[in-house]
Amino acid sequence: MLQQTTVEAVIPYYRRWVKSYPDLAALDRAPLSRVLKDWQGLGYYERARNLKAAARILVAGNGGRVPDGFEELVRLPGIGPYTAAAILSLALNRPYPVLEANVRRVMARLLRLRGPLDGRADRKIASALSSLLPRRNAGQFNQALMELGALVCRPASPRCVSCPVASYCSARRRGEQDSIPPRKTKPALRVTAAVAVIRRNGKVLIQKRPDKGLLAGLWEFPGGKVEPGETLESALRREIREELGVEVRDPVFLARVKHAYTKYRVDLHAFLCRAAGALRPSPRRLWVKPAALRSYAFPAGSAKIVEKLIGSDGRSRPRAHGR
Repeated sequence: MLQQTTVEAVIPYYRRWVKSYPDLAALDRAPLSRVLKDWQGLGYYERARNLKAAARILVAGNGGRVPDGFEELVRLPGIGPYTAAAILSLALNRPYPVLEANVRRVMARLLRLRGPLDGRADRKIASALSSLLPRRNAGQFNQALMELGALVCRPASPRCVSCPVASYCSARRRGEQDSIPPRKTKPALRVTAAVAVIRRNGKVLIQKRPDKGLLAGLWEFPGGKVEPGETLESALRREIREELGVEVRDPVFLARVKHAYTKYRVDLHAFLCRAAGALRPSPRRLWVKPAALRSYAFPAGSAKIVEKLIGSDGRSRPRAHGR
């Protein structure tokens, strides 16, 4: 969970997770749909799929136990050198250095590594850490270094006056702590999208995303990107015609949701509407009562639309278009 996500955001999810899945066998038995639902809001859903896949491997071939060897760990889905080192040092106090973003930044400043934090820099950092890492309490050392980076040696405006290792910092001695490591600035890709909350007989239509790729296996409302020159409504009509083979009837604005994930910033507009004609049959589409939508795993932006559609007591809101 801590891959790509802050501790503060992870804590409530972790607590619920260990109650739902107290061991690997419980995670292996759980349907993937439930696992994804429990992960909803954390993002980077491939992590949840990897956890479940690893549980299946370990239940089938390792007696439901997590291996305690580095090479065995890195062969599991979703576990690379960083995660394997974190497991071994934090859980078992093995002397493995943990190279994550905060540690890299601290060490780059201490060592005054001026270039990008690439594989070459990692080798230098790992070599330096190997000489510093205590044989005992390696887990505490790694956690302390990560905390130092998160709370003191921050990416911007590092708190050097509060740093317990400031006197050892080569970058600070040269006044370069703000420029090491060099910052990568990639502009977010901004997307405007229109989706349809199609009603029929007291139910709404949802569809499942492909099993591979971005947001794989999650549920969503049909719709898509607004192309240049299109209005929201014209994009909605085109998308539904292309996806479902039907025309939109009586679209009424329901909600606007802004959401960020991976490299995208999405401005999502949802419309209540009806569909004229029979939909193309698909095993990946369902008609669901609004109150039951919370049982399905949606991307966080779509989940906000679900909450707009459903009252806090779980009942559907009145239809905006009076039908």
